[in-house]
Amino acid sequence: MFFERELLEKLKKWVDRREIFAIKGPRQSGKTTLLLMFKDWLERDKGVKPERIVFVSFEDRDELEKFNSSPKEFVKSFLVNDEKHYFLLDEFQYAEKGGQKLKLLFDSFENIKFVITGSSSLELTSKTAKHLVGRVFSFYLGPFSFNEFLNAKNKRLARVYREKNKLVKEFVLNGKAFSVKKDIFLADFERAFNEFTRFGSYPEVIKALDSETKTEILKNIYETYISKEIIELLRIHDIFKFRKLVSVLASQLGGMTNYNELCSSCSSYYKEIVGLLEILEETFVIKLLRPFHKSMKTELRKNPKVYFVDLGLRNQAINNFNELEKRGDRGEIAENFVLGQLTSIPGKTNYWRTLGKAEVDFVLTIWSEIIPIEVKFKKFNKPRVSKSFKSFISVYKPSRAVILTKNYWGNTRIGKTSIYFIPIYYI
Repeated sequence: MFFERELLEKLKKWVDRREIFAIKGPRQSGKTTLLLMFKDWLERDKGVKPERIVFVSFEDRDELEKFNSSPKEFVKSFLVNDEKHYFLLDEFQYAEKGGQKLKLLFDSFENIKFVITGSSSLELTSKTAKHLVGRVFSFYLGPFSFNEFLNAKNKRLARVYREKNKLVKEFVLNGKAFSVKKDIFLADFERAFNEFTRFGSYPEVIKALDSETKTEILKNIYETYISKEIIELLRIHDIFKFRKLVSVLASQLGGMTNYNELCSSCSSYYKEIVGLLEILEETFVIKLLRPFHKSMKTELRKNPKVYFVDLGLRNQAINNFNELEKRGDRGEIAENFVLGQLTSIPGKTNYWRTLGKAEVDFVLTIWSEIIPIEVKFKKFNKPRVSKSFKSFISVYKPSRAVILTKNYWGNTRIGKTSIYFIPIYYI
C-alpha cells in the first residue's frame, strides 16, 4: 500500500536538473517507499526504460562492499547504453566516505541522476555535504504531516483541511483577511487529531487498524531505531545513558532544557549532554527550538526547548498512549503538533520568553516580518488574549498574530495588530 507523499511532487519538479537528490529523514519514515514511487513514476510518466533505473539498498552488504571498494566500477556495471540513467541508492549512510565517492561519481558521469537516502543526517555520519557544495539538493522526509495523514485516512476530510489551511497560510504569509462563519467538521478533526497525536504518523503505524498493533509497531521502531541503529551507527558506548536521556526528554516535552537536571538524571556532564542532544536532533528524534531575542537585557538567549519529531515515538518513550483528554500533558502535545506543522511554512521558528517569564509559544520570522503564535488548546467562545501575548505585541508591534484554539474561529485587534483565532487542526 503506497500513501501519497508531498515530497514526491518536488522530486518530479526538479528531476531534470543535474544535482544529486539527498533525501534525509528518520528510519521507517517511508524513504524506501518514496524511492519506489519515484521509480514507478519515472517508468510510467517519464517513459524511462526499467533497465536505466538502478535501485540499490546499501543494507545489502554485498552491494555495499562492492561500492566501497570501487564506486566507478560499481556504477559502470549497471550502464546499458549512453542514455540517461537513474541511480536510486537507499540507506546511503552506510557508505564509507560517501561524500567523496558521490563527488567522484557526479564529476565522472554527466548522464546519471543520483538519488540517495539516509536515515540520519548525512552531514553527521559521513560529512557528505562539504564535498557536494553546488552538487546536491537536500530534502527531508519525516513521518506523515497532518495533511498526508488525513489523505491516507479520509480523503474528504483532507480536502476540507486543505481548503481551510490555504486560508490560514494566506493570512500568516501575506496578511490576507478571511472569515469562517460555521465549521461543521470540528468534531471530525478532533477525532483525527487525537489519533495523530496519540500514535504519531509513521507509515506502518497509520496502516495498522487497532491500538494494540499501533503500539507494538511503535515499540519495534523505538527499539530498533533508538536502541540499536543510532547507537551502532554513531558508536555510542553508554547505551543506558542514551536511553535514559531520551526518556527524560520525553517526560519534559516542551520544557526549556535544564542542563543541570539532565546531567544529574543521566549521570553525565554538560558537554556530553550537549553532544547527545545534537545526535538526537541530527538523527531526527527530537527538535530543539531556540529562543527568539532582540533585547539583550530582558530576553532569554540560550536554552532551547525540546520537542519530538514524532509524537507516537515520544509517547512510546514514556509508555503513555492515553486519550488526549485524559492527559496532563495535552497542552505540550498540542504545541509539539503545531511545531511540526510550521515546518511547511517558509521561515524561521523560535519561542519567546523574558526573564520576567512572559512567554509566547512560537515566533515565526518570515523575511523581516514577525508573527507570534500562541497555542491555547481549550474551548473558546469569544476572543481572549493572554498578558504575555499582549506584552509581545506591545514590544514588537507585529502586523498579525495567531492564537490556536480547540474550537474557535474569530478575530480581534490590538492596536495595529490583527489577531486571528483558528482551530489548531488547520495550521
